[in-house]
Amino acid sequence: MINTKSLIGSALAAATTLAASAAFAGPAAQPEFSFEKCYGVVKAGQNDCQTATHSCAGTSTADNQSDAWIYVPAGTCGKLASGSTEPKA
Repeated sequence: MINTKSLIGSALAAATTLAASAAFAGPAAQPEFSFEKCYGVVKAGQNDCQTATHSCAGTSTADNQSDAWIYVPAGTCGKLASGSTEPKA
């Protein structure tokens, strides 16, 4: 049988972890290298900032979402398939 104290302890640990991760939600920190924002190349959940439909980094729900961006080294975005330095309509 499941020990009640273990179950309660696990629930408290999960709640604490969830609260801690919510406290750090927001835009990604700007990198220390020369960068540009690259739209349309981000995998789901890997975006660096908000989109028209999501408010935080890491919350895009589709691969290559046209308004989701990620920091890449300057000059790299144009070399990526479907990459754009401006959001796509």
